[in-house]
Amino acid sequence: MRFHGSANVRLCFLLALSLCTSLLLLVGLQQWARQDLLASIPWRSGNATRLRSSLHGQGLAATSAGSSSTRPSPIPTRGPPWHQVAEALRGSQNSLEEKEPPWRERAGVTPEEEAALLLWDTPLHRPGSGKHNVKLSDIFIAVKTTRKYHKARLDLLFQTWISLVQNQTFIFTDGEDKELRAKAGGNMINTNCSAAYTRQALCCKMSVEYDKFIESKKKWFCHFDDDNYVNIRSLVHLLSTYSHTQDVYIGRPSLDHPVEALERVRSGGSTSVKFWFATGGAGFCISRGLALKMSPWASFGNFISTAEKIRLPDDCTIGYIIEGLLEVKMIHSDLFHSHLENLQQLPAPTILKQVTLSYGNSDMKRNVLRVQGPFSQVEDPSRFKSIHCLLYHDVWCPPEDGE
Repeated sequence: MRFHGSANVRLCFLLALSLCTSLLLLVGLQQWARQDLLASIPWRSGNATRLRSSLHGQGLAATSAGSSSTRPSPIPTRGPPWHQVAEALRGSQNSLEEKEPPWRERAGVTPEEEAALLLWDTPLHRPGSGKHNVKLSDIFIAVKTTRKYHKARLDLLFQTWISLVQNQTFIFTDGEDKELRAKAGGNMINTNCSAAYTRQALCCKMSVEYDKFIESKKKWFCHFDDDNYVNIRSLVHLLSTYSHTQDVYIGRPSLDHPVEALERVRSGGSTSVKFWFATGGAGFCISRGLALKMSPWASFGNFISTAEKIRLPDDCTIGYIIEGLLEVKMIHSDLFHSHLENLQQLPAPTILKQVTLSYGNSDMKRNVLRVQGPFSQVEDPSRFKSIHCLLYHDVWCPPEDGE
């Protein structure tokens, strides 16, 4: 009996030892598999730090310490005032729906990564928000200009926001320019319209813009002037709110009331028609679904004859076709801005979430945004360079002293 009892004790001990050894091996295999998984992921920038921290269950500081695959934050911890302004403004950007946290924080994307995402044509809608999936390649960006402003205005745009979306941006002008052609290539469209600032010349260019958009097969048509700064991230986010198959016409009116026009009819008489229109100076966007419905009055030169019917400029004619003829209501947005408004009244914390910004100069006064940045008023009279640096300061902006 004693012998059998001793044997049982030894057997239990061996079983317990075997069980512990198996558990240790299992834990070791799980840890090895996790490390192998981490090694196989193509880490990119700050996302690597955040995802590693999530998988390991450790803090950001502990993870980043000694990690060779991460890079330092693009915003210096100690720098000149404009770096601090950039960080504060970016941090204060609330989403368009005020109850939701900033989409950049939710996505774990740094400003530098966002610029890269723009170049990679990756969807920029808010992750997890249920918005429509809009990519840069879905948007036809039309910039209207004239030959005399190719240097004075377009050079600035090519230095700033157009540099991020050059493949999606088409320049509509009225004269050939070898230097501009070298920059824009086939995206420079010589409309052969008059260079005069007249209703007929403006409508001629808009007619070409419309036809080129329809030909492009893209989902969104967005028109801007050559004195607009376009915040591409805000534009993509805004369009992600809607479907391109819906009737969408969005922009900002320059008047506080609908415009009233006399519509000429075949009988020789006229009838009054009222409609809202989005001013071209602030920019506007139209969905493809709605643009196709405009075809009878806008395609193949019909836009010009439609404009003559009401004898109003190009942006008014757009509103007339959409609201007056198709009876589709314009979506009024406060995110579009032209030089016709007092830009100095735009609150600084909201500047970086606007879709378009502008500037204006006259002999009497300068109408520009109140924004602190790395450039002085003399170096950057439009404030576009400073705004671009606040959004993408890693592109070509002045470095921190001592960097």
